[in-house]
Amino acid sequence: MRIMSQSIIIDACGWVAIIDSGINFDVELKQIIGNFDLILLDSVLDELKQLDSTRPKRKSLLLTMLENKSTISEFEIESTHTDDQIFELAKRESFSVLTVDKELKKRLFESSIKVIEVSKNNHLKIIENL
Repeated sequence: MRIMSQSIIIDACGWVAIIDSGINFDVELKQIIGNFDLILLDSVLDELKQLDSTRPKRKSLLLTMLENKSTISEFEIESTHTDDQIFELAKRESFSVLTVDKELKKRLFESSIKVIEVSKNNHLKIIENL
Protein backbone atom coordinates (compact mmCIF):
# COMPACT_ATOMS: atom_id res chain seq x y z
CA MET A 1 0.00 0.00 0.00
CA ARG A 2 1.38 3.39 -1.03
CA ILE A 3 1.28 6.14 1.56
CA MET A 4 -0.31 9.26 0.12
CA SER A 5 1.76 12.39 0.30
CA GLN A 6 1.13 16.03 -0.54
CA SER A 7 3.35 17.60 -3.17
CA ILE A 8 4.53 21.07 -2.20
CA ILE A 9 6.14 23.52 -4.60
CA ILE A 10 8.67 25.64 -2.78
CA ASP A 11 9.38 29.14 -4.06
CA ALA A 12 12.56 31.15 -3.61
CA CYS A 13 11.31 33.60 -0.97
CA GLY A 14 9.69 30.73 0.94
CA TRP A 15 13.00 28.85 1.14
CA VAL A 16 14.90 32.00 2.15
CA ALA A 17 12.33 32.61 4.93
CA ILE A 18 12.77 29.02 6.17
CA ILE A 19 16.57 29.36 6.27
CA ASP A 20 16.51 32.82 7.88
CA SER A 21 14.02 31.70 10.55
CA GLY A 22 16.00 28.56 11.43
CA ILE A 23 12.88 26.39 11.09
CA ASN A 24 13.29 22.62 10.94
CA PHE A 25 11.04 22.43 7.90
CA ASP A 26 10.94 18.61 7.83
CA VAL A 27 9.39 18.48 11.30
CA GLU A 28 7.13 21.50 10.71
CA LEU A 29 5.76 20.24 7.39
CA LYS A 30 5.21 16.76 8.79
CA GLN A 31 3.16 18.27 11.64
CA ILE A 32 0.90 20.38 9.44
CA ILE A 33 0.75 18.30 6.23
CA GLY A 34 1.80 14.75 7.05
CA ASN A 35 3.78 13.00 4.32
CA PHE A 36 5.07 15.41 1.70
CA ASP A 37 7.24 15.71 -1.38
CA LEU A 38 9.00 18.97 -2.17
CA ILE A 39 8.87 20.09 -5.79
CA LEU A 40 11.58 22.46 -6.99
CA LEU A 41 11.28 24.28 -10.31
CA ASP A 42 14.44 25.00 -12.30
CA SER A 43 13.51 28.70 -12.35
CA VAL A 44 13.24 28.74 -8.54
CA LEU A 45 16.60 26.98 -8.18
CA ASP A 46 18.16 29.55 -10.54
CA GLU A 47 16.71 32.40 -8.43
CA LEU A 48 18.05 30.78 -5.26
CA LYS A 49 21.53 30.27 -6.74
CA GLN A 50 21.60 33.95 -7.67
CA LEU A 51 20.45 34.99 -4.17
CA ASP A 52 22.91 32.60 -2.50
CA SER A 53 25.85 34.10 -4.39
CA THR A 54 25.12 37.52 -2.83
CA ARG A 55 24.81 36.29 0.76
CA PRO A 56 27.64 35.89 3.29
CA LYS A 57 28.88 32.28 3.65
CA ARG A 58 27.48 31.97 7.19
CA LYS A 59 24.04 32.83 5.77
CA SER A 60 24.16 30.11 3.09
CA LEU A 61 20.82 29.02 1.65
CA LEU A 62 21.82 25.33 1.97
CA LEU A 63 20.87 24.68 -1.64
CA THR A 64 22.50 21.23 -1.71
CA MET A 65 20.20 20.16 1.14
CA LEU A 66 17.17 21.58 -0.69
CA GLU A 67 18.12 19.81 -3.91
CA ASN A 68 18.64 16.52 -2.02
CA LYS A 69 15.23 16.78 -0.34
CA SER A 70 13.35 17.88 -3.48
CA THR A 71 12.25 16.51 -6.79
CA ILE A 72 13.32 18.79 -9.62
CA SER A 73 10.17 19.40 -11.65
CA GLU A 74 9.91 17.48 -14.91
CA PHE A 75 6.46 18.92 -15.63
CA GLU A 76 5.65 20.72 -18.86
CA ILE A 77 5.02 24.37 -18.01
CA GLU A 78 4.01 26.97 -20.59
CA SER A 79 4.55 30.09 -18.47
CA THR A 80 7.93 31.82 -18.45
CA HIS A 81 7.69 33.92 -15.25
CA THR A 82 8.53 31.94 -12.11
CA ASP A 83 5.39 32.92 -10.15
CA ASP A 84 3.23 32.05 -13.17
CA GLN A 85 4.99 28.68 -13.45
CA ILE A 86 4.34 27.95 -9.77
CA PHE A 87 0.70 28.99 -10.10
CA GLU A 88 0.16 26.99 -13.31
CA LEU A 89 1.68 23.80 -11.90
CA ALA A 90 -0.03 24.08 -8.49
CA LYS A 91 -3.44 24.63 -10.09
CA ARG A 92 -3.07 21.89 -12.70
CA GLU A 93 -1.61 19.22 -10.39
CA SER A 94 -3.38 20.22 -7.11
CA PHE A 95 -0.05 20.88 -5.42
CA SER A 96 0.39 23.07 -2.35
CA VAL A 97 2.82 26.01 -2.42
CA LEU A 98 5.22 27.21 0.27
CA THR A 99 5.75 30.95 -0.18
CA VAL A 100 5.87 34.25 1.68
CA ASP A 101 5.28 36.31 -1.50
CA LYS A 102 2.17 38.45 -0.86
CA GLU A 103 0.93 38.62 -4.46
CA LEU A 104 1.52 34.93 -5.13
CA LYS A 105 -0.19 33.94 -1.85
CA LYS A 106 -3.25 36.03 -2.79
CA ARG A 107 -3.43 34.55 -6.28
CA LEU A 108 -3.07 30.97 -5.01
CA PHE A 109 -5.50 31.44 -2.11
CA GLU A 110 -8.16 32.94 -4.42
CA SER A 111 -7.84 29.85 -6.63
CA SER A 112 -8.33 27.51 -3.63
CA ILE A 113 -4.73 26.28 -3.75
CA LYS A 114 -3.29 25.34 -0.35
CA VAL A 115 -0.67 27.90 0.69
CA ILE A 116 1.92 27.33 3.42
CA GLU A 117 3.89 30.24 4.83
CA VAL A 118 6.46 31.03 7.49
CA SER A 119 4.52 32.74 10.27
CA LYS A 120 5.77 35.56 12.47
CA ASN A 121 6.55 33.12 15.29
CA ASN A 122 8.90 31.13 13.02
CA HIS A 123 6.61 28.21 12.36
CA LEU A 124 5.05 26.98 9.15
CA LYS A 125 1.30 27.36 8.84
CA ILE A 126 -1.39 26.79 6.26
CA ILE A 127 -3.08 30.05 5.32
CA GLU A 128 -6.72 30.01 6.39
CA ASN A 129 -7.53 33.56 5.27
CA LEU A 130 -5.81 36.62 3.85
